[in-house]
Amino acid sequence: MPKQPAPPSSNAAVTFPPLRKPLGRNFFERSVHDVAPELIGATLLVGGVGGVIVEVEAYHQSEPAAHSYRGPTPRTMVMFGPAGFAYVYRSYGMHWCINFVCEPEGSAAAVLIRALQPTHGIAMMRRRRRLEDEKALCSGPGKLTSALGITNKHNGLPLTAPPISVHARKLEPEIAMGPRIGITKAVELPWRYGLKGSRFLSKAFPA
Repeated sequence: MPKQPAPPSSNAAVTFPPLRKPLGRNFFERSVHDVAPELIGATLLVGGVGGVIVEVEAYHQSEPAAHSYRGPTPRTMVMFGPAGFAYVYRSYGMHWCINFVCEPEGSAAAVLIRALQPTHGIAMMRRRRRLEDEKALCSGPGKLTSALGITNKHNGLPLTAPPISVHARKLEPEIAMGPRIGITKAVELPWRYGLKGSRFLSKAFPA
């Protein structure tokens, strides 16, 4: 019998277009309401593992859903510091969440990274999550930190130096907006932003 061709390997290398330049601190020093939607389509990597940001939420000290609302605490001090640093906290005692600190020092604003489309180090993400489904690897703030290996050791680290890098988006995407998820205060604020039509969101946006 003629030899049958071998099936394609599921571990075959996947190539992606070259990343654009990393975002500098000046990108994060602006209003959180400018930074948050402009992060949609950017690429977050931690130790070379990560993907395209498809969903975020903005938080500001002036509203009660923000951790910084009641002023500085040992937990939230990084939010009150300069922009361009990671604020990592434990959610419900189970999952780590990563935020990007924005605005001038003292304003205590940050963007919660809610979901990614995996593009780099997918095999590593699958091992960390013990999960094959690519759509579910990073479809939530706790899922993506697990997939990228983010823990409290990353709290306070710069977003502009290894192991973390955030790369500018290639194109301006169509963005959906809506209320934030999983909060009980300031629920009316439409400060959740996402890549319209993405199958990698944590939750679909209202029509």
